[in-house]
Amino acid sequence: MSETMDRFRISEAAAARIAAIVAAESPDAALRVEVLAGGCNGFQYRFDLTREMAADDVVFERGGAKVVVDPASLDLLDGAELDFKDTLMGAYFAVGNPNATSSCGCGSSFSVD
Repeated sequence: MSETMDRFRISEAAAARIAAIVAAESPDAALRVEVLAGGCNGFQYRFDLTREMAADDVVFERGGAKVVVDPASLDLLDGAELDFKDTLMGAYFAVGNPNATSSCGCGSSFSVD
């Protein structure tokens, strides 16, 4: 596994869910994970299906699922893992981000020092 692949991981559950979504929606798409300014803690995660990739995007793959991350977002996601949770409270993608020093209650926004 390369150093770049160690920077962002996809759990088995997330890979399975991404593969299912892509198969139903658009077989040639990937899940784009972005970090945007905003949210209640300064940064927020955004998840989108995409067929478009920039030349400097980094593509991560697991179990046939593809995740695309732009370089600026990857800096804030360094060492993170994308997971998929299916609980009584709902089904959602969650990011385990070691760079986040705090996050909101819903887990969709975070801050860094």
